[in-house]
Amino acid sequence: MPNIKANNINIEFDTFGSESKPPLLMVMGLGAQMIAWDVEFCELLADQGHFVIRYDNRDVGLSTHFNEHAAPSMEALVAELLAGNQPDVPYTVNDMAADGMGLLAELGIDKAHICGASMGGMIVQAMAINHPERVLSMTSIMSTTGNPELPPATPEAQAALTSPPATSREEAGERAFRNSKVIGSSGFPVDEERVRSPRH
Repeated sequence: MPNIKANNINIEFDTFGSESKPPLLMVMGLGAQMIAWDVEFCELLADQGHFVIRYDNRDVGLSTHFNEHAAPSMEALVAELLAGNQPDVPYTVNDMAADGMGLLAELGIDKAHICGASMGGMIVQAMAINHPERVLSMTSIMSTTGNPELPPATPEAQAALTSPPATSREEAGERAFRNSKVIGSSGFPVDEERVRSPRH
């Protein structure tokens, strides 16, 4: 997978389909690598006539990590936000939105369809707000606007999203499987093998 300098960071990305087709930028959620957008799914989107681009957000996978900053406590951040306060953080969703727009610019793409899941849904909302002239359409999946008046996540979902990161491949597979049962759709069975070992 290639790596490119954009918005003053290195961004790892991957593409599917023909560059002559309308571009579709895929943005994953909190702590998830781009490979959470399954290869077969990306290929299906490409087969439908899109030039699909997926990438690792900053501090994830093979993109730039901000190791000089200690990882913030998710519980503390959520508490600050729910209290109406602005947490002291090294970067925001707006910075992450600028990363995606910077990646498109480096690839020579002026406008794109954008799709994000979970926190990625918040990132694409910020892209649409901050760069409307560059967005052909926006899809925000299982996400939120951040409005504190909206119904909050369930305690189980909050615990899953703020659980400690994995330290091994096996632990990552177990965490992904466990969390998918909490935040995934109840209308579809969880494919344990696929969740534990996604096709990259």
